[in-house]
Amino acid sequence: MLKFNQQELPKLAFKTAVKKPIPIQCAQIMESFEVETLEGVMKGKAGDWLMVGVTGELYVCDNDIFKKSYQLKY
Repeated sequence: MLKFNQQELPKLAFKTAVKKPIPIQCAQIMESFEVETLEGVMKGKAGDWLMVGVTGELYVCDNDIFKKSYQLKY
């Protein structure tokens, strides 16, 4: 079994990929919260986002990551 760790980039022939622009539903929650996800219960901090994935699954997105990864449509 192959193992990879965060401290050392493996010597592989990496390709470049761009994430598809798939619209999702989201809501910023202004208090601490918990959500039951496919991987178990996740905790969100005040200001984090509750996301609905492409198959209807719920998950938490940290506000800093949200700002780097998503653009709201109005």
